[in-house]
Amino acid sequence: MIEIRIHGRGGQGAVVASRMLVTAAAKEGKKVQAFPTFGSERRGAAVAAFARVDTEKIRIHSEVYTPDCVVVLHPVLYKTVDVTAGLKQGGWIIMNTSQLPSSLPFPGYFKVATIDASGIAIKHKLGSRTEPIVNTAILGSFARVTGVIGIEALAETVREMITVKSEENEAAAREAYESVKIRQA
Repeated sequence: MIEIRIHGRGGQGAVVASRMLVTAAAKEGKKVQAFPTFGSERRGAAVAAFARVDTEKIRIHSEVYTPDCVVVLHPVLYKTVDVTAGLKQGGWIIMNTSQLPSSLPFPGYFKVATIDASGIAIKHKLGSRTEPIVNTAILGSFARVTGVIGIEALAETVREMITVKSEENEAAAREAYESVKIRQA
């Protein structure tokens, strides 16, 4: 089983990202689970969403405490939230930032991938310049680095689930898939 924790701020699309991730995995015949957790329910507040993907029925129904991958939608969130809490050694950190993976202060036993999801979202007019909606771009990079979902299943899911600017969201996912930067553990 692959367990994923997505960290974001309210309004960035973390909850929708977890739903899209598992929908794409289900299209590929996998068993899935997704659910959010909220602190104070307001725009900009810290949000976490969880996803599980497996080839067998998923019997666990709790938060993800030891993820295989963490996805961070806000570029400075890791400074205020311990996004690596419980992350398995050799696990992935996928970060929305224009920085190179090697410039981030994560231990060498984690694999780190960076993508300028904010820049891609702004380029494709997803959200605003000050509050870009980065979920489809971050999922494109997730698909590339983890292989948990394929880009075609993700693209199909984006077209089905995102009714406003679906072409722009699909383009953002595909661009991120091609431009993610990786540091192996």
